[in-house]
Amino acid sequence: MFEHPLEERCFVFAKEVRGFCRELKKDISNIEDIKQLVRASASVGANYIEANENLGEKDLRYRIKVSRKEAKESMFFLGLIITFGNDEHEKRKQILIDEASQLRKIFSAMLKKLGDGSKQ
Repeated sequence: MFEHPLEERCFVFAKEVRGFCRELKKDISNIEDIKQLVRASASVGANYIEANENLGEKDLRYRIKVSRKEAKESMFFLGLIITFGNDEHEKRKQILIDEASQLRKIFSAMLKKLGDGSKQ
């Protein structure tokens, strides 16, 4: 299904986020934060898949930057999610924050390796 292992990792991250969100207590703030989190977590992988379509170096850099941004947003919205004292949910939230952070670092490293795209 996936051409690259990182595509699959991003997919698993988005699926794990969805499973986590289904179990959360829904109040007015959690509902809104969950919506944003679900979108951001899916966008991490969707943009990386688009980056791998070989539409050129500039598009590759742009899509990886968007994937990195969406990983950071996922961390942000995970931080806003209220677990209402549920220790298991809090543990899962921290695991997901860690995975989003690792994905962000991977995308940052990829961008560093690609350089800024300017001709020297």
